[in-house]
Amino acid sequence: MSICHNKKTTLGGSRAMKLAAFVSGLALVACALALENGLMRTPPMGWLAWERFRCNIDCKTDPDNCISEKLFVDMVDRLADDGWKELGYVYVNIDDCWMAKKRDAAGQLIADPERFPHGIKALADYAHSRGLKLGIYGDLGTYTCGGYPGTTLDRIKQDAQTFAEWGVDMLKLDGCYSSEEVQAQGYPKMAMALNATGRPIAYSCSWPAYRGGLPPKVNYTLLANICNLWRNYGDIQDSWNSILSIVDWFSANQDVLQPVSGPGHWNDPDMLIIGNFGLSYEQSRSQMALWTMLAAPLFMSTDLRTLSRSSREILQNRLMIKINQDPLGIQGRRVLQEKARIEVFLRPLSHSASALVFFSRRTDMPYRYTTSLSKLNFSASAVYEAQDVYSGGIISGLKAEENFTVIVNPSGVVMWYLYPTMYLEQPWNLVRQHPQEKGFNPFDL
Repeated sequence: MSICHNKKTTLGGSRAMKLAAFVSGLALVACALALENGLMRTPPMGWLAWERFRCNIDCKTDPDNCISEKLFVDMVDRLADDGWKELGYVYVNIDDCWMAKKRDAAGQLIADPERFPHGIKALADYAHSRGLKLGIYGDLGTYTCGGYPGTTLDRIKQDAQTFAEWGVDMLKLDGCYSSEEVQAQGYPKMAMALNATGRPIAYSCSWPAYRGGLPPKVNYTLLANICNLWRNYGDIQDSWNSILSIVDWFSANQDVLQPVSGPGHWNDPDMLIIGNFGLSYEQSRSQMALWTMLAAPLFMSTDLRTLSRSSREILQNRLMIKINQDPLGIQGRRVLQEKARIEVFLRPLSHSASALVFFSRRTDMPYRYTTSLSKLNFSASAVYEAQDVYSGGIISGLKAEENFTVIVNPSGVVMWYLYPTMYLEQPWNLVRQHPQEKGFNPFDL
């Protein structure tokens, strides 16, 4: 699929006009050398160090929680042994602060020799031996955000080759200590350099987050050609307010963001913080549901060694993951905001199904929310069935014009997997492609 256009640019004397012309030219180059790695056809899933462990390098007094070989081996083992890998959580991603403070004599990035005594290649080999993938972090600038060596424009090819030789499977490229011009050159250049290594390396770009996340400063046509996923907005923090700010920004700008997401190129609202310290049980269920509706990458950032049973059940919900990984890859939208502070999100899925989330912004008590499928623009010519994603309960015989009531807890969600079972005009004929299609069972997980 080509999304490139031969746009005529006019060169001018101003810095802004020159930059716009340069970026337009890069778009054409990127279209010729797009990131054709075939990766991440559904949102990627795995574990990422940053939100939970940050830049903790104090391995003398905190050896279990510092950014070190031990931490990542532990997380590889947990993903492999505790049922995560089989559900699709396959990436173990290193973030900032893994490097030595200086490059080696040949100018190559190296891991901190005390905290990663066997180096990154050995860690990647171990992850691969356990059926997992290893991701790594770099920064398109003079320094990483934590003050470690950055990837300047002249180092892009060398660093891409280094990561490939180490057996890295994903690169997250941050944007601290860089300029608008450097980012406009460097992010497409890294995509080309990764391609040139011959190793399939998924590419996560932080570029839009540094340019405000929206056009005209962000060219999503270009991004979709060069990146597998991208951070649009600021870093998530371990708080409910942080979750709400991300949901609000994505919803306010969904007309721009929703069309650009899809197989191979995803909007990334940042990590799942379920299992940490800032969310209640209801809020944890809400983050998982809302990220799934956004077709978001599911990168946990929590301590898998001490994760509670309730958090594990949320993160390992099979129907939730099935919805998140739907092959159509359509990002959901917020379709209603009620005065009662109930919001409704809708995501179209394959096999004529949909996901619905009823989300409460209330902080007082459980709320009885009454609506109908017709009010949510579902066709009146079908009868529907819904499975509650969290409880597993099934509601049959839903007609579009008939009211139903859901009870939504404060800061909580009710989430449905909804699908038509019958056309009213042809009551003997189940909807094509759904559940009677040969080999398909919506509950066969």
